[in-house]
Order: sequence, then structure tokens, then C-alpha cells
Amino acid sequence: MAERSGVEFEEQRLAKAESLQSEGIALYPSAYHRTHTMQEVLTEYTDAVHDPSASKVSVAGRIYAVRDHGNTLFMDLRDESGRIQIFIRKNSLSEGSFSKVKKNLERGDIIGVIGPVFRTKLGEISIWAEEITTLTKSLFTLPEKFHGLTNPEKRYRQRYIDLIVNEDVRQTFTTRSRLISNVRRIMTDKGFLEFETPILQPVYGGANARPFTTHHNFLDQTLFLRIAPELYLKRLIVGGFEKVFEIAKNFRNEDIDTSHNPEFTTIELYWAYVDYHAMMQITEEIITETMLSTCNTMQISFNEEEISFERPWRAMSMQEAVRDIGGVDIFSLSMEDLTKKGKEIGIDPKKLTEATNQREMMLLYFDALVEEKLIQPTFIYGYPVENSPLAKRDPKQEGFVERFELFIAGMELANGFSELNDPVDQLKRFEKQEELRRLGNEEAAMNDYDFVTALGYGLPPTGGVGIGIDRLVMLATGNSSIKEVLLFPSMKSESSLSEEE
Repeated sequence: MAERSGVEFEEQRLAKAESLQSEGIALYPSAYHRTHTMQEVLTEYTDAVHDPSASKVSVAGRIYAVRDHGNTLFMDLRDESGRIQIFIRKNSLSEGSFSKVKKNLERGDIIGVIGPVFRTKLGEISIWAEEITTLTKSLFTLPEKFHGLTNPEKRYRQRYIDLIVNEDVRQTFTTRSRLISNVRRIMTDKGFLEFETPILQPVYGGANARPFTTHHNFLDQTLFLRIAPELYLKRLIVGGFEKVFEIAKNFRNEDIDTSHNPEFTTIELYWAYVDYHAMMQITEEIITETMLSTCNTMQISFNEEEISFERPWRAMSMQEAVRDIGGVDIFSLSMEDLTKKGKEIGIDPKKLTEATNQREMMLLYFDALVEEKLIQPTFIYGYPVENSPLAKRDPKQEGFVERFELFIAGMELANGFSELNDPVDQLKRFEKQEELRRLGNEEAAMNDYDFVTALGYGLPPTGGVGIGIDRLVMLATGNSSIKEVLLFPSMKSESSLSEEE
């Protein structure tokens, strides 16, 4: 290997690059004129015959395979649209070009090819190369053809290689791009306006989560990466907009697992003059329309389960879910009995001790006994006020709020509620959260006085919901790990791994 600024290029490939450059060949030209993509060639020339005098095309792409037959070479060339075979015969290129191509071009290099389209005797549409231009010399060897790149650690760290050699991975991220475009179109069609709110915030809020903290030198001020865009979007409702949304990058300084990443994407939307029932309905609409337009089906397979997005979806209270699915009638048991039984089924004893009433116990039992069993789309409503500081109280049930969460395939996909718009109540709940923070709860919300001031000017009755884009992509692509649908997931540094070894 030849070392260049901490990067070790492969000596053999570097030598080939230097040899070509010594002959005056520009290895990294600025542009190349293409007349066709690979797929356009395959589509336009379906009637091609074995005729090297046919009309010429110009294509460009990466070499994926080279087959040497002496005075003839075959190359598989790919661009984003597909693959086509390149036929290279010694006497078809200018004098001396064939030997240079044969000696110096190899798998991974990016080239341009000009020549007629024809069909080989075996029936494969191909391009008869008359001119080959080196566009980029690859200084590293791609993973070998048949086994590809399978090591997950390397796939995530070097996603660019993963995308080159694993077509199914490229398809996953093509689907992700289409899905986000479909979500945006659906929201616009429903009359919502898209906005961008601050990512660096002086006060974090909108969820119970531990934030990432930074410091602005000029302002000499502590700032936080947002954990949710909620409080800023609701300020827009106060300001007079009635249907708003944001496709937002959020950041939470928390654990990493198959369904959590510190940096993740959601869509949050707020709608004036409706409640959480309307938000459940629009959540159904957004997800079903998105899945149908992205996957062309309302039935998917995920983790060996068949999931149907056909409406209407099941809805049940958390109390019903814990009783009917978890087998525990929370409000018929004492706190002492719930603590004892909770320990028996493996609930964290510390969390059991921290629970102050049966409602909070209900949350713990739901997480332990119910959530992973909710495979088909299911709305769970009836959440305790203690963990819902931004939701409106349920006038029919003391101690509960008008909140729901959507679960699919055992994962939470959405969280929504009738937004709390009573500024006095909101201030009291923020103060309660501040007390929890002082007692050491790093996930409790900060007291956002400016947001309370905004509520003081009047927030109309409003419904809101956040939907997890990454988890929706997981469902659409059949990937059970969030790292498979994030181009560059958060990873422990390689230096840290070396120190651990």
C-alpha cells in the first residue's frame, strides 16, 4: 500500500493510475457527455440486431466485471438505472488503446463508452466499444463479486461501498427518498404548509428526552439540538397558520438499538380547531396513502409477520390493552400488589419504586407486556397526565389526557394529542417537569417561558401528531434494524473500538 495523508491506497492500482497519467491521460475529467442511460439503451434498442454498424450511443458508469478473452474483452457497466454489457475488440479501438484498456482498467473504475448498440449471438443487448474514456480511476478493490460486502460494521461505516456492491441497499434508499417525497406531496395535497424551525434551541422541549448540549461562542450561550420541533410549530398556530408541518431532523442523547438512533427523522403536523380523534384519522390517511403510493400495496411482510394497512385500524385504551392483551387489570390491584407482580415479570425495580400511582404503573406494564404484541396497526389512547406535559386533560377521566400512540409491528410509529392550550395549566406542568429535572430526571422537559407566553396570546383548539419516518421506511422496505434505513447511522468510533480491544 502507498500511504497518502493517512490513507493507504493500493500500490498496484496507484501504479496504474500514475502510468496512465504519465501518458497524458486525464484520469479525473470534469464532465462527460452521455446520450443515454443504461436503461434508456435497453428500452430504446429492444430491436437491436447483430450489427456493429448500427447507430452509436454514449454511456458512462462503473465497471462491475471484466471478462478477458484474449483479443476481446467483455465488461459489465452500471449506472444508477441499470447494467449493460460492453463488448471490446482489439481492432475496434484506436491503435494502442486496447492494450491500455486491458492493462489498466479494472473492476471499480468509472469509464465512458461510445459505440453502436447491437445484440450478441446469445441475444444480449450490448455496446460495441469504439472509444473508451477513463473518468475515474478507483484506487481500491471492491469486495469480490459473489459474496459482496456482508459485514454489518463495515457496511454502515463505509456506506458508499455498500451502495456500490449491494443493489438491494440502493433500492432501500431509493424507497426512502420516494417515501419522503410522497409524504410531502400528501401533506401539501391536504392543505398543510411546510415550515422549517430551529434545530439549535435555547430551550429544548416537545418530548421527554435527554438533549445534546453545545455552546455558542459569540452569544456565550448554552444551546441544545432540538429533541422535537413541536413547541415552535405550535407558535405558528398561535400566529395564525392553521395547518402546518415539518419533516424534521431530531436529536436525542439516548441509547442506540434496532429502533433508535440519536439522529432521526419525523414528520410533525399541527391542525387548528381539531382534537386527537381527528389526528388519529389523519394519521391513518397519511400512512395508508404513503404505503400505497410507495409500495403499491396495503399488505407487507415484516419480521415474518403479515401486516395489513387496510382501514379502519384498531383503537383501544391503554387500560384495556394491559387488561386484555397483558392480562393485568391494573386498577383492581393495589400499588403493593403491582410492585410485587412487576418484579416477577421483570420490570425495572427502580421504575416500580418511582411510580406514584396506578396510572404510572399502567405505563410500565404496557411497555413490558403489551407493546411488542401490537403487530397490526393499533391506536392506544388514554395516557396518564404524569408523562404527557403538553397534552390536554381528558374531561371525562380524571388524571388522563387526550393522547394516543400508534403501534405497528411492536414499534411506536406515531404520538399525538389534543394540544394543551391553557397557559396556566401548561406553566404548572412545566414547573412539575422542572422539579423532576432538579431531582435528577435528565429526560424531563425544561420550562419554556416564551412558549407559555405564546399560549397566553391564545392557541386555538389544536391537534398534533409526530410520525417516525425512519420506522415507516423500515416497514416499507422490510428492514428490522433502523441502521439499514439510515445512510450513515451513529456508530462508536473505530479508535474507541481499538482501545476496547
